[in-house]
Amino acid sequence: MLKSKEDKSTGFEKRFENIGTVIFKDSSVASKAVAREIADLIIEKQRSNQLCVLGLATGSTPKGLYGELVRLHKEEGLSFKNVVSFNLDEYYPMEPDSVNSYVRFMHELLFNQVDILPENVHIPDGTLPKEDISAYCNGYEAQIEALGGIDLQILGIGGNGHIGFNESGSLQNSKTRLVALDHITRVAASGDFSGLSNTPRTAITLGVKKIMEAKRVILMAWGDGKSHIIKASVEGPVTNQVPASFLQEHSNATFVIDKEASSKLTRIKTPWLVEEVTWTDKLIRKAVLGLAFHLKKPILMLTDADYIENGMSDLLADSGPAYDINIRIFNHVQHTITGWPGGKPNADDTYRPERAQPAKKRVLIFSPHPDDDIIGMGGTFKRLCEQGHEVHVAYQTSGNIAVADEEALRFASFVCDYNEKFGIDNSGANSIYGKALTFLSEKKNSEIDIPEVRYIKGLIRKGEARAASHFVGLKDENIHFMELPFYETGTIKKRPIGETDIKLTQDLIDTIKPHQIYVSGDLSDPHGTHKACLDAILEAVKNLKSRPFMKDCWMWLYRGVLQEWNADEIEMAVPMSPDQVLEKRHGIFKHQSQKDSVVFQGNDSREFWERAEDRNKETAKLYHQLGLAHYAAMEAFVKWEF
Repeated sequence: MLKSKEDKSTGFEKRFENIGTVIFKDSSVASKAVAREIADLIIEKQRSNQLCVLGLATGSTPKGLYGELVRLHKEEGLSFKNVVSFNLDEYYPMEPDSVNSYVRFMHELLFNQVDILPENVHIPDGTLPKEDISAYCNGYEAQIEALGGIDLQILGIGGNGHIGFNESGSLQNSKTRLVALDHITRVAASGDFSGLSNTPRTAITLGVKKIMEAKRVILMAWGDGKSHIIKASVEGPVTNQVPASFLQEHSNATFVIDKEASSKLTRIKTPWLVEEVTWTDKLIRKAVLGLAFHLKKPILMLTDADYIENGMSDLLADSGPAYDINIRIFNHVQHTITGWPGGKPNADDTYRPERAQPAKKRVLIFSPHPDDDIIGMGGTFKRLCEQGHEVHVAYQTSGNIAVADEEALRFASFVCDYNEKFGIDNSGANSIYGKALTFLSEKKNSEIDIPEVRYIKGLIRKGEARAASHFVGLKDENIHFMELPFYETGTIKKRPIGETDIKLTQDLIDTIKPHQIYVSGDLSDPHGTHKACLDAILEAVKNLKSRPFMKDCWMWLYRGVLQEWNADEIEMAVPMSPDQVLEKRHGIFKHQSQKDSVVFQGNDSREFWERAEDRNKETAKLYHQLGLAHYAAMEAFVKWEF
């Protein structure tokens, strides 16, 4: 059975959690644990000369799981010859060789790399005439029943709680069928299809009934973006509005989640309501700020009664009265605010988040995509330049997949027309621009961009990033385009971080020898690029740790448009005036290809500048709500301890 060294559950959480939930420190460790259980089941079945029937899922969640199963096969000899697989779902209509088909997904990530027998692979057919689907679905279920049912079913979970493509409203006895996809589901998938208009409206899915009949079910979820629906599924009522909640009634189901996905569970968010806790400084801060927000009171207005009535009497007894605790936490939060993100020269820095010395620092800002720097910390970026620090920005990837085909087509057409007019010989049919123009004019939705198109899209983003950096105050020699090779696949799916990515990162840090490194900590990035870029930086920093300059290097994590640090996590808050908010907006506007029609819009219809601005204003509002000064906006940072 799945176990986690990080999961400190005691049993008391069962008062809140209605299903077994195991928390791992990250998705990699969790995926390996699930893979080990699957491997053990396969081996157990082999010893009994039995088939092992697996129900498999697609999407970003199980990628690590399939990678580990492939490793177990290649390095430890795990055989899949006795495995029969049934996939949960497939888009409809969908050709099997399409870049977005689940047939292609499963074969590339798993089936082509292990020894499973082709006749034992079953994936819903997205090419059937609609009138044949009902009979096909009945046959799909019959095949499962003939094998005695699914031994182990792997699930992910949608933002609305769907399992498979059983959307909100699905019944517990629903059968395998053709379903209409919820708007939320289509929006979440729209990036893979280059826009919502190209995203399928229907899919074939295994019904909830067959999922519930599986002998064992493991649902996996990663990231803060899944935390709300995990709480609803685990602690909320059983309801068809959250189909994953049906698993509360399964006799052998487990939710396997990472720390971020667990963040809204009662035992994580308010552990003092579950069991006796040791009141560390960090936990006290979390509890007091949470209480202030819950009661909509400034910190200094909290009373002994507030603590007692909200399950915090132990804290009051240990560190009270309320007045003393309030003053302590208020001062801590106040000390996170600074208008000098590089440190204030010739000032007492005892209670400041950054050191006063050296007065002029070398600063390296890493930006996963060509706009994360200005979106995530544009105000701080500009202030660091204005305060005289030697600032460098490193764009880790080209960001080329986030440029719409229409933008690239317009760019290629302009170059070809311009060069033809002036007789410049690099616009013919065999030139970069000519090839791109021909390809884009005839491109099918399922096709991957050719290198020439990716080059042009990268040029567009590079030009925008340079313009934004110039706007902030940088010169060309301080702008670094890394183009890490892990990213350059032309598809959403990226290669794992490799030695070359780490070496490029390490060499840049070693060359600049920064006193400050700013890194994106936006780990809810749906495509994983932010996480991969952070991993490369952490590995590089680990390799450089013994260098003398690293002893004076601090690393700060910022976040982008997808989420913000919780108030109790923030260690540096850089306030912004109304004019500075407007300046940041104008800096973001330099990224014209990311305005108006964004390829990876997600389920938020606001443009990136609006999301960033609203997030910064909300942070300032939270500080004001706690009883601190009221600013127009704030950018927030967390210090990374090496």
